[in-house]
Amino acid sequence: MGYRIFLAGGSGAIGRRLIPQLLAAGHQVTATTRQAAKTEDLRALGADPAGVDVFDASALRAAVVAAKPEIVIHQLTDLPPGLDPSKMAEASVRNARIRDEGTRNLVDAAKAAGAKRLIAQSIAWVYAPGSEPHAETDPLDSGAEGGRAVSVAGVIALERRVLGASPITGILLRNGHLYGPGTGAETAADPAVHVDAAAYAALLAVERDAQGAFNVAEPNGYITTEKAVSELGWRAGFRLAG
Repeated sequence: MGYRIFLAGGSGAIGRRLIPQLLAAGHQVTATTRQAAKTEDLRALGADPAGVDVFDASALRAAVVAAKPEIVIHQLTDLPPGLDPSKMAEASVRNARIRDEGTRNLVDAAKAAGAKRLIAQSIAWVYAPGSEPHAETDPLDSGAEGGRAVSVAGVIALERRVLGASPITGILLRNGHLYGPGTGAETAADPAVHVDAAAYAALLAVERDAQGAFNVAEPNGYITTEKAVSELGWRAGFRLAG
């Protein structure tokens, strides 16, 4: 039996690779985009599109309540195509706002809709300096400085809101650097993860009785992914067919 799922960020790199996996598994998907031009793209993928901005709290609440989801998935980001270095400083500020204010609005909307679980995209390269490889229980780099401090603060805010969303169960997927279709990158620095495998982790989080944080990346020396493999059944080599 499938779940009713509200996917915030359905037109993003992971969202576009996640929708086919969710539908193939029998789930019903309402997916968001801020851009009207992408509404038909979402419909073509098989999702019910919802044009809404995460910063419009009342509109977001109305959209989530109307979808009546049992599970909400947070895949929202605001990053430039190909992670253009000349635009990353400005984008990091916008992305941090999504992780903080946007996540707060999404949590509130999920509660109003009576959702049971919230699965959120986080990142895997924000651990505080220390012994490697890092496990999920290691502290995040709250003492970061400069541009890194902006990103880390956004991640910490997101994770606190998701894990503190009781009575909703929170799941965090700390993804490595993405590469593959829609990311603008054919390879990525460690810790890296193919976008299909990152989306697969979200599917597994929907279907497994899991909670807490999971590192999601290909084998590397910076983080360990044993928890995702053992508790979610995740495989770094997963790829969509075709």
